[in-house]
Amino acid sequence: MDAGKAILDTVDKFRQRRTAPLVLELDLTEGLTEGPPADPLAAVLSMRKPRLSDVLSGLKRARQDSRVKALIVKIGGNPLGLAMVQELRQAVIHFRASGKLTVAFAETFGEFGNATVPYYLASAFERVYLQPSGDVGLTGVALEQRFFKGTLEKLGVHFEGGQRHEYKTAANMFTQDHMTDPHRESMARIVESVIEQVTTGIADGRRLDPAKVRELVDRGPFIGAEALEAGLVDGMAYRDEVYEEVKQAAGGDAHLQFVSRYARGAAVRKLPQPTADGIALVHGTGQIRSGRSGRSPLGGGGAMGSDTVSAALRAARRDEHVKAVVFRVDSPGGSYVASDTVWREVVLTRKVKPVIVSMGDVAASGGYFVSMAADVIVAQPGTLTGSIGVFAGKPVTGGLLERLGISSEVVAEGGNAGMFSTTRAFSPEQWERVNAWLDRIYDDFVGKVAEGRGLTRDRAHDLARGRVWTGADAQDNGLVDELGGLEDALGLARKRAGLAADAPVRVYPRLNPLERLRGPESSEDKAAALTRVRLEAWGPLARLSAELGLPVAGPLSLPGWYVIR
Repeated sequence: MDAGKAILDTVDKFRQRRTAPLVLELDLTEGLTEGPPADPLAAVLSMRKPRLSDVLSGLKRARQDSRVKALIVKIGGNPLGLAMVQELRQAVIHFRASGKLTVAFAETFGEFGNATVPYYLASAFERVYLQPSGDVGLTGVALEQRFFKGTLEKLGVHFEGGQRHEYKTAANMFTQDHMTDPHRESMARIVESVIEQVTTGIADGRRLDPAKVRELVDRGPFIGAEALEAGLVDGMAYRDEVYEEVKQAAGGDAHLQFVSRYARGAAVRKLPQPTADGIALVHGTGQIRSGRSGRSPLGGGGAMGSDTVSAALRAARRDEHVKAVVFRVDSPGGSYVASDTVWREVVLTRKVKPVIVSMGDVAASGGYFVSMAADVIVAQPGTLTGSIGVFAGKPVTGGLLERLGISSEVVAEGGNAGMFSTTRAFSPEQWERVNAWLDRIYDDFVGKVAEGRGLTRDRAHDLARGRVWTGADAQDNGLVDELGGLEDALGLARKRAGLAADAPVRVYPRLNPLERLRGPESSEDKAAALTRVRLEAWGPLARLSAELGLPVAGPLSLPGWYVIR
């Protein structure tokens, strides 16, 4: 009797859950991941992180779902990139326009520290609540550059490098002791463009005059009570108070559910037929390198392997049920040769079906190289892109070794056999080869930009020269076609392919468990797109290797100091 009652109670509770008002929840404490795990290690490291595509698709579906009454987002301390924040803001604004309640809650926006970008995200919500002990670190945008030339000289190390052209500043931290004029000009415009975007967004979201917001930025950071008085937040409350208020506004019996779980549940209920026509989504994330994508067990982020991404594009190109491809790029660049390999697959795919590139936080240098051949490039206003240029060099450590009492001798056959040794400088003849190599890469890069973007070569060169642009400025200059996010790119792909607005999206490569276990039959097999743990990778030293121009990183790299969070 008791067992039967327990079963009936469980069924009743389940029925109530299926019919009760729904409050969607998103916890950004641990941040977001760009796409599906690229390898087993990434799967473990991202277990507790929501996936951006799940959040976007969930919020899009929820706009039309009468059960969903509200969205509440906890904004935590793990910083998100500016473009990803703009992607979330766009989704929240559309959700809010459907007449549903949107609430942002933070324990603090920076504990009396800078949190301009997290607060910019919160400003898109109808209500913003702050824990009584919290602060609002609205202080503006700053890009800081450190220079190590003086330190290297004291150690007896000299860095030799060349670049094309004056805005390609990746190696300046080793070759200069201050910003060059082009370096300062480029960074100043990025900061100016970003603060324009942030100020406008906060003004719109908080219904404040833009001049007032700019004044507040100059006055920040704010103690919680000051933020409340300035109209930056709507109330001071603890989590339990905020969540209870939202539940009551949605209906007393409202049920909480994470956005990503809501999105996956909807996807399970509406599984597309394997033969249904749809869109392929290919992710290219991290430093670009030859070989397969993967992550170092030492950490430091993943890499976009040219073999992996190329195999995924080939699989999508050959699938007759794939009518268009969206290539999601979030990369600061890396190897020129690997970038060119991926570029070629984009060109070949575009000949068969539409290719739309969706740029994430950064798609610059090699990240722009792999993108430029697409039919349409979509970026967020805050995406960092361009950096069409090249650099290379090496640290000369002979002086340091001499100070340490270490001597070095070389026995070689071939005039330039010891050219890349770090114990001695380039000879004049070797510099001729370095400059010929830099010229060849730059000419190829600019020529392909002109061809892909429909520009004259002179115009492409004017926009290149190594300069980094925000997505907003890149669009003004023709390097980007449209401003928007992943959902916009998917919508464009469906339209170009003549598909319905709800046509399915499949992440490529699509492999069943057996295909994953047996491995690829050849380089043409879609299983060749599997990723791996890269035991030989630099891990957390990957960024340093990129800035040194070492081969593992490659000559098409964007320096890390440009990242805005």
